[in-house]
Amino acid sequence: MHLACDLAGRDARAVQLVAVSKTRSTDEVRALAETGQTAFGENYLQEALGKMEALADLPLQWHFIGPLQSNKTREIAARFDWVHGIDRLKIAQRLSDQRPDDLPPLSVCVQVNVSGEDSKSGCNLEDLPALATAVHDLPRLKLRGLMAIPAPVADGADPAAPFITLRDAFNALYANGLPLDTLSMGMSDDFETAIAHGATLVRIGTALFGPRTPKTSP
Repeated sequence: MHLACDLAGRDARAVQLVAVSKTRSTDEVRALAETGQTAFGENYLQEALGKMEALADLPLQWHFIGPLQSNKTREIAARFDWVHGIDRLKIAQRLSDQRPDDLPPLSVCVQVNVSGEDSKSGCNLEDLPALATAVHDLPRLKLRGLMAIPAPVADGADPAAPFITLRDAFNALYANGLPLDTLSMGMSDDFETAIAHGATLVRIGTALFGPRTPKTSP
């Protein structure tokens, strides 16, 4: 990450690492936390809650980076510091309504479907300005920026294109008065490209923990 920042002429302190710890054991998370890593990303609520209880002695920051379901928003609003995958106003409203008053506003990103895939979650670019403005106006949320999970790039295509699309969308919203500060983009295979095109937060799992062990049939 530091080398990617150097090559892009950016300050390494401008890019935050979120360690994607889904499916990883509590011991693995604790070992990485002991090296100084504090931000961890989880996809599955029940798995994450167990880790939070086991690691409550550590000052960790928890990011929910998985798909959001209405029946899970209450616990997500109460237990997480960040939510990255907001793609519809209904979910954002539930998170705002359910965020406890004794906690600071929940930091959130709007997920954008930069690849235009029907199977991908995320707001389309045409609907983004209205959704981002509505999320920004919710009282118990703090809209930080945009997130994307681009589709694999076809042979011969520009691997930077999805990141440029998200950066341009971010810049347009910022120019229209939304006080954004976060571009959540880039994972183990492409974080250098994401950093070169403006990522301020990268979500990395395999490059930190190693390959996941495939689940075997009983």
